Amino acid sequence: MNIVFSEQAEELAGIARKIADEYVRPKAAKYDKAQEYNAEAAQAVAKAGLFKTFIPKEYGGHGAGILALARVTEELAKADSGFGVAFAVNALGSFPIILGGTEEQKKEWLPKIANGEKFVAFCLSEKYAGSDAQGLSVTAVEDGDDYIINGEKKWTTNGGVADIYSVFCVTDPTSKSRRISAIVVEKGTPGFEVKKIEDKMGIRCVPVVETHFDNVRVPKSNLIGGRAGMGFKHAMATLDYARPGVAAQAVGAAQGALDLANVYANRRKQFGQPISSHQMVQSMLADMAIQTEAARWLVYRAASGIDKDPKDSTNSKMAAMAKCYATDVAMKVATDAVQVFGGYGFMEDYPIAKYFRDAKILQIYEGTNQVQRMVIARHLIRGVADLDHLQEFIPHETQLTYREPEEAVVNHNT
Repeated sequence: MNIVFSEQAEELAGIARKIADEYVRPKAAKYDKAQEYNAEAAQAVAKAGLFKTFIPKEYGGHGAGILALARVTEELAKADSGFGVAFAVNALGSFPIILGGTEEQKKEWLPKIANGEKFVAFCLSEKYAGSDAQGLSVTAVEDGDDYIINGEKKWTTNGGVADIYSVFCVTDPTSKSRRISAIVVEKGTPGFEVKKIEDKMGIRCVPVVETHFDNVRVPKSNLIGGRAGMGFKHAMATLDYARPGVAAQAVGAAQGALDLANVYANRRKQFGQPISSHQMVQSMLADMAIQTEAARWLVYRAASGIDKDPKDSTNSKMAAMAKCYATDVAMKVATDAVQVFGGYGFMEDYPIAKYFRDAKILQIYEGTNQVQRMVIARHLIRGVADLDHLQEFIPHETQLTYREPEEAVVNHNT
């Protein structure tokens, strides 16, 4: 596949780089220690029109595509992985509306998101439902022209900051395949409350919270797509679109850690010479660079595949590959960067420790990397029918057949 970078995508990435240098990197330590949202950087992003990147043109956005979104996210995350999350989660929360919303819903909310007037959050996970997206317990019960929502969501990123929440609820507990629906809940709706603010290891500048729903009444017009039972489909489509963004966060984080390690290795002297002159350090830096670059192009491949053909069945597999590999790389590169820094790397006085702390969550949210491997394997098994021409090269006693993966595996996609 040819990966084509539009002039617009590179222009947006350039703008993101400038914002990262001016508003994000200099304040990263401050907001990390205070566990406060970098509102100044978020406003700079809004003013520069970067939230328009992922919003279609007909609703006030740039319609620049997923590859452009990955490029912008990468540049922001290179300066501060936490702020990269704070930016990208707006796309995550918007995708259910973009992909499944009615025309009226898109006209109502997407222009406000594009302008940075409204921030967005994605409410899927619960205490007992993370990877098992079908196991939700938050309910939405019909009451005349409204739904009444009750329950509790866990790990809502951007919670409290967001104005619009895409909330996934059980609307038909008797159904296996169509039990879940997605509903928009707006900040300030009576009964909707942000409660516990999590004390996190990393990405501390972006709030992650519990969101509680106590008889929250919302109009049926807020039901995404206007049809009940479509929530699981909306969630899976959203995650396929969003995972290249998580992977881009990882690439940015890896590059940021590598850059710091490279500068340090060329300035830190031991035995009368820079440690970069020692072959063991050179080997570490080389591996870090190889892994980061490989992850980068896997991310670009996954993102450009969605842009080229959103209905291509391989997009889900490529998104899972990109998310899994890039986030593993971010953790490995950050770990090695700490090693290059030696004792200084263990100290919170220097930003490399933050890169290390921030990297871990990338392997967990928006689908753990163990789940990503299950998704990838499912696609490989489904594709085995296309390999019949290899039948003659396996033992004759073995029959090459296709078997649909177990339903439990299919559903473990988040």
